[in-house]
Amino acid sequence: MNKQLLLALVAIAGCSSFSRSVLAQGPSFRCASAGSEVETMVCNDAALAALDRKLADTYQSAKAKAQGRLATQLRADQRGWVKDRDECWKAAGQQSWITATWTVNTVRACVDAKYRLRTSELEAVWQLLPSETIRYACQNKPANELLIRSFATDPATLRVERGDRTVTMWRVGPERVGRYEGRNVSAQRHGKSLQLSWLDTNTGKTDELMCEAE
Repeated sequence: MNKQLLLALVAIAGCSSFSRSVLAQGPSFRCASAGSEVETMVCNDAALAALDRKLADTYQSAKAKAQGRLATQLRADQRGWVKDRDECWKAAGQQSWITATWTVNTVRACVDAKYRLRTSELEAVWQLLPSETIRYACQNKPANELLIRSFATDPATLRVERGDRTVTMWRVGPERVGRYEGRNVSAQRHGKSLQLSWLDTNTGKTDELMCEAE
């Protein structure tokens, strides 16, 4: 084979390999079409791009399990999440709440948190990872019985069922503290005991439950 042709083929192969490597490090969306400040940040940050790829894979796994109205709701929720993520520009230099006590004050920290919470939520809601299930009896009232599934997500996630209601909570702070927070609900774990605060948005009343693992 002609030496110059061989060198040209090697160069082309090297460029192709480099291009694939660059694409593998980027986010799941086309950076040329980035439509927000936050998307541009994700394109320029390898760690955020990796979180975006992980979320994209997780979303596809959830979508493969969703059917009918659940599939429609999943798509709507994901579009809503994208809009919420893009609102992270407001976190620049001011305190912004991720959960009741988890706060950030930079755009990057906000974006990072939004990706982690959404990915772990999908993994828990659609049971894409193994879970540990524990039943809790609360104040000797059958109506207050809890079924809790724990998922080793990042951050760790709880899916809490109480009657016909189910919520997602995320671990906040170190594992040894055992603090979990979600939308209108929080929990504190102490060994086999669990203290749960659950706000009923219809009545404005907060139920305080003291529970023990069965």
